[in-house]
Amino acid sequence: MTGQDTSLYPISSQTNSKMSGQDSSLSSIPFSIATVSVGYSSTPLHSKLYAIAQAGFTGIELAFDDLVSFANIHLLRDVEEDDYDGLSEAACEVHNLCAAQNLKIVVLQAFSNFEGWPEHSDERMAAFKKARGWIKIMKGLETDMLQVGSNDAPIPPLSRSRMDAVRDLKGLSDMLAEEGFKLAYEARSWATVSSTWKDGWQVVKAVDRTNCGLCLDTFQITAAEYADPTTANGLHGGVSPEELGKNFGDSLYDMSTTVPAEKVYLLQISDAWRPKAPLSAEMNEDTKLKSVWNYNYRPLPFEGGYFPVIEIARKVLDTGARSWWSVEAYDGGRDGKEEREPDLEMFTKKAFASLTRLREECIHFGE
Repeated sequence: MTGQDTSLYPISSQTNSKMSGQDSSLSSIPFSIATVSVGYSSTPLHSKLYAIAQAGFTGIELAFDDLVSFANIHLLRDVEEDDYDGLSEAACEVHNLCAAQNLKIVVLQAFSNFEGWPEHSDERMAAFKKARGWIKIMKGLETDMLQVGSNDAPIPPLSRSRMDAVRDLKGLSDMLAEEGFKLAYEARSWATVSSTWKDGWQVVKAVDRTNCGLCLDTFQITAAEYADPTTANGLHGGVSPEELGKNFGDSLYDMSTTVPAEKVYLLQISDAWRPKAPLSAEMNEDTKLKSVWNYNYRPLPFEGGYFPVIEIARKVLDTGARSWWSVEAYDGGRDGKEEREPDLEMFTKKAFASLTRLREECIHFGE
């Protein structure tokens, strides 16, 4: 029993031999959790960190909003998002708090809407100015990885050319390399140019920098190619569920055989609720519906969601990657409106248990 409604997912795919049976290397995979998933941005950061450490996690993804909220309290003033001096000062204290709990700051997230703006545009200049500020913050945090989410701005002003995105990410990778930092690129399922894992990988390959890799995400991978919050059955339309499952399985196999292990920097893990009623533009005017789904309908694995989390995790493992597994959940229940679990320690312990179970399910899958 996996906790997933596998009847909705007739996924069939080829297998490869990089992971089979008992794999002792899986025990070496470190577990992390995004601070944005624990409580809210208004929840004191020290309370989040304590609960995370008590649950057994050894790392965090630090959400920028959590840093800003902490800076407001730590510096006893309102700190703007572009006050990089103030945020850098607060970042040093966040590093100290994490060190006291034996927590590694795995990544600063989420740096979004950076790449692909027209050359010499105000948007591009602002994006690189912001990048310099975030790098300053990273120094204070003593983290070496920046998560970059693919741009979801409209065309125009965003460029349709993938090579413009590559140009900018090369520049950012080089800026990060000067500090010994790396870039984890995530293809977001509602993004304009790069929305699938394959899009993300093609970008990373073209960037061709040793410090540029992928942030893979069970939600984004599935929402881009298989699941759809606007349909009654929660699946992409246009083809039969059987053909859809085969196509998705083939895509996952391609991922497992084409992405090198060293280019998988992070695997973000959550499940998803199938909305009680399909999401519609009338309900969320001027908003990308997959973004609404992302930020409100993402429970932990094995809580009753319907995504093939085990299958995706196995395919990522089949690349040979044993990098960080990190919980990134936004659970507003089946209607997307429920309050989050107020007991932080209860939630973080459930989150840690879900990763532990996922690891075991991957080892024994099919037995």
